[in-house]
Amino acid sequence: MSTQRFVQRGLVILTLFAALRTATAAETVFDAVPSGVEAYIYGYPLVTMEMTRRVMTNVEKPAGTHAPMGQFVRMRAYPTAQFRDVTAPNADTLYTTAWVDVAKEPWVLSLPDAHDRYYLFPMLDAWTDVFQVPGKRTTGTGPQKYAITGPGWKGKLPADVIEYKSPTSIVWLLGRIYCTGTPEDYAAVHKLQDEISIVPLSSYGQAYTPPAGKIDSSIDIDMKTAVREQVNALSADDYFTLLAKLMKENPPAAADEPMLKKMAKLGIVPGEPFDGSKLGPVAKEAFTKVPKLANEKIMLWMKEGILAGDMKLEHGWLFTTKTGEYGVNYIQRALITAIGLGANRPQDAVYPTSEGPSVLESYTGAKKYVMHFPKGQLPPVQGFWSLTMYDKDYFFVQNPINRQSISARQPLKPNADGSVDLYIQNESPGAERESNWLPAPKDKFILMLRLYWPTETPPSIIDGSWEIPAVKAVD
Repeated sequence: MSTQRFVQRGLVILTLFAALRTATAAETVFDAVPSGVEAYIYGYPLVTMEMTRRVMTNVEKPAGTHAPMGQFVRMRAYPTAQFRDVTAPNADTLYTTAWVDVAKEPWVLSLPDAHDRYYLFPMLDAWTDVFQVPGKRTTGTGPQKYAITGPGWKGKLPADVIEYKSPTSIVWLLGRIYCTGTPEDYAAVHKLQDEISIVPLSSYGQAYTPPAGKIDSSIDIDMKTAVREQVNALSADDYFTLLAKLMKENPPAAADEPMLKKMAKLGIVPGEPFDGSKLGPVAKEAFTKVPKLANEKIMLWMKEGILAGDMKLEHGWLFTTKTGEYGVNYIQRALITAIGLGANRPQDAVYPTSEGPSVLESYTGAKKYVMHFPKGQLPPVQGFWSLTMYDKDYFFVQNPINRQSISARQPLKPNADGSVDLYIQNESPGAERESNWLPAPKDKFILMLRLYWPTETPPSIIDGSWEIPAVKAVD
């Protein structure tokens, strides 16, 4: 390149750089794209919850995992190995879930006597924070009644009803009831599920029949594609327009004020369509890359969160005790939304997951593994624990004894010294050890350890005084 052409190109670059730097802060690529990524991450839970609600409630009557607004989904059995609707299903609790809109009036939740059975009924606001969680740990198992009231609601409630105020108009009730899976226990839990009710306050104390759901044709609802894929496919304009609409109906927390000011500079204002005109032409073009960049940053937090202390990697197990209540930790909230929407508070459940003995090695059915618990060191919980087997895609595994998880409800055989070994392999370890066998597929697999109501005093996974044993390959 000649000296003259080199100088000319340099002048063009300098001129463009100067123009960008002298524009308003919101117009520059240097500010708009990073701020857009921040705003995307901030709003990711709210947008994901809305898309999930649309899909789960866009039916005329309850069926499977779907039910109209204000009506319960009552799961009657654990998924089989053929189930493919939701990744990482469980074989420990039966779900009883509902979506309600408390913008116009409160809804009253009635919980019957559970007769000391373990259950929890977390209530999630539209930002995925668990704002209340009645259940055995917190409120006991006797009969209970709660009025879920919306932002700004003021009024009088019946004397026998306790008020739970929701920070947002949309509320997701995500009830879980422990069940052993036997025919007798299924029947007992079904009876309990049928006695749980939710009614608008105006109908409380009266005979109430919920109206049939209406299929919403005013918005394009994809009932087949996974919600996460639908959210991630939204353009920047569509994403931020939806986010702005949702923020008006589901107000941000007071602590979010600094973020709202940043978003306003980008043209993202609650209740108003996204206004891209506040971005300069170069910045507006670059802004189209925000969804991709933001999603990459969210998933990267699985690794970066370890250094920050939000995620933990212990003997091949990845987990977090920072769920359910997030404050201004927006990146942690977004990651949990992406990989575990509906997560409980850590006092209620922790879900360590392991894809291999180390970050460099995956589990495979070609090998045999043992998970060894020294005497008295099984997972410390007041609820229950289980170890679940998944294939490489986080679905159950077909096996000859139809065992998807192993837990204390199996007659686990201890060793002579009181320790317990779990045998994780494709073929049976033999009749003497089969009670402690978790069947694996022939190829790659993934393990998830569930600890419901973990102890909060040592030994405890919450404070780190109890460590998860490694899963080791054996000859």
